[in-house]
Amino acid sequence: MSKQIISASLDRRHFLKTTGVAALATAAVPAVAKAAKEKKSTPESLVEVLYKTMSDKQKKEVCFDWDHVDKKRGLLRTRLENNWKITKPSIKSSFYTAEQQSLIRAIFEGMTNPDWHARWDEQLKGDVGGFGRRQSIAIFGTPGGDKFEFVLASRHMTLRCDGNSAEHLAFGGPILYAHEGDGLFEKPGHPNNVFWHQAVEANKLFGMLDGKQQKQALVVKNMPTEEKVGFRGAKGKFDGLPVNEFSRDQKEHLQKIMKLLLEPFRQSDQDEVVRCLDVQGGLDKCHMAFYKESDLGNDSVWDNWRIEGPAFVWYFRGDPHVHVWVNVSDDPSVKLNSWQNSILRKKA
Repeated sequence: MSKQIISASLDRRHFLKTTGVAALATAAVPAVAKAAKEKKSTPESLVEVLYKTMSDKQKKEVCFDWDHVDKKRGLLRTRLENNWKITKPSIKSSFYTAEQQSLIRAIFEGMTNPDWHARWDEQLKGDVGGFGRRQSIAIFGTPGGDKFEFVLASRHMTLRCDGNSAEHLAFGGPILYAHEGDGLFEKPGHPNNVFWHQAVEANKLFGMLDGKQQKQALVVKNMPTEEKVGFRGAKGKFDGLPVNEFSRDQKEHLQKIMKLLLEPFRQSDQDEVVRCLDVQGGLDKCHMAFYKESDLGNDSVWDNWRIEGPAFVWYFRGDPHVHVWVNVSDDPSVKLNSWQNSILRKKA
């Protein structure tokens, strides 16, 4: 599926509203207002402003070399977990000044779709007590230089911005978004979960498949563990039904699902995902799988499903609540550092 086709299916009204980010940053941080105004106020430019406000003590705690290796956690910049802090200080703590906390919030808002800020805040309120609470940041490399990356990590959220410093990778590397909408063990239908609508559309697509297609798309056993989002490459063996066997209307609905998956994020990241998909042959090179295991309520509304290609994994896990693991690149040789395995890419 071509880049043009996928791009046309995405809602272009969701562009990053950088002027709003700039306004928040400059209003909250008078001392660096001029610096923010002089640069196009992207999240990356605000990371540079944030970095310049930091003391040596702060930098020692949360700033690292580009390829910093933690003795226990491996290559820290690319690490991914569903419940972690990448550094010890919480954003909402005395470690950061009020101005720095506001800058970090502005960076977060720039990394995400403005139309989604209220829903992100709903997720954060339920899962960590609100933005900045039990959330941490790390900066790798030197902001403003050739390579740097900002990572925001907490329970149920790992997001990144890098200005394309991380070669070949969308989002700057693997990300995770999740929500415990109605208790640790959610009920079937996932009431109040801000991401469940994505699964609703995926299940509609399953209903559009004919009997033979459904049989191939539904994986009865051996559902992958949720952190298994390393790339398998062009010759990898994928679960489920090949997208190139979808009918036209099924492909159109898959594009609708992709739009929903990308919608929470800023436009530049959406575009980078489309570019990476295009390089590997588009969605036609992907498979889509639904998993019978862990079907909450045994209602045949599939809580767990996955879209996967040579260098593309979007893994929606709905048991016991929603975790969504995302890893997208234009190169399947890129390796992943997760909490369970340092390298998850399987040999074909």
